[in-house]
This record gives sequence, C-alpha cells and structure tokens, in this order.
Amino acid sequence: MNRYNKIMEKFWLLIGIAMLLFITVLGFKEGFDRWAPYYVFPGIAFFAWIIRSFMRKRMEKHIEFLEQQKNKEEQ
Repeated sequence: MNRYNKIMEKFWLLIGIAMLLFITVLGFKEGFDRWAPYYVFPGIAFFAWIIRSFMRKRMEKHIEFLEQQKNKEEQ
C-alpha cells in the first residue's frame, strides 16, 4: 500500500505540472483571457498531491504507532 501511495502522490504532482505548463503555453499562443479559467484544474491536481502526501505521512506515523503498541504488549 505504501508503494501505491507514493506512486499516486508523484502522479498528481506530474499531472499538475504538465497541465500548468500546457495551459500556460496555450495562454501565450491564444491569449490568457481564453485559458485563464483552466488554471483551476492544475490547482485541483496540486491539492490532490498535497492531500496525498499528508495522508501518506499520517498513515506511516500510525503504522509506526501500532508497531510500538504491539511491541509494548509483547514485553
């Protein structure tokens, strides 16, 4: 599961960067008045990346806590 979370975290970061660059290039070519509303989509991708990284770190801390509790019970 940890591997999946890291892959998805990188996926959302790459999608956000790719969309940001694509929209910016099209904004220079065709005008930002037409493409400005599309900046919402990279924002959503970056938000998904932030949430993914936060939840991954939280999950890792929780697993570590559970392992510590298990070790205390065994002693």
